[in-house]
Amino acid sequence: MKKQDLINMVADITSGTKTQADEIVNGIFDAIAGEMAKGGTVDIAGFGKFEGKMREARTARNPRTGEMVKVDAQRVPKFKAGKKLKDTLKG
Repeated sequence: MKKQDLINMVADITSGTKTQADEIVNGIFDAIAGEMAKGGTVDIAGFGKFEGKMREARTARNPRTGEMVKVDAQRVPKFKAGKKLKDTLKG
């Protein structure tokens, strides 16, 4: 499923226009991303938890050259699936 498929589904469910559905979907994604960027969490009961976690600075190896390079600390996305989602996927 692509973002446009999700927008079409929201438009059908709400009996609204695709433009309205696009605004809804983008608003939800922006809200989740904004909270994660601040280091916060978005917990959607039964679905899962989105977090923005800090990854510490480290030294990594370039696989092409074998050269060691420094990687700065950075915020990375993390998702932990909820029980209901896990159960749905099990079938």
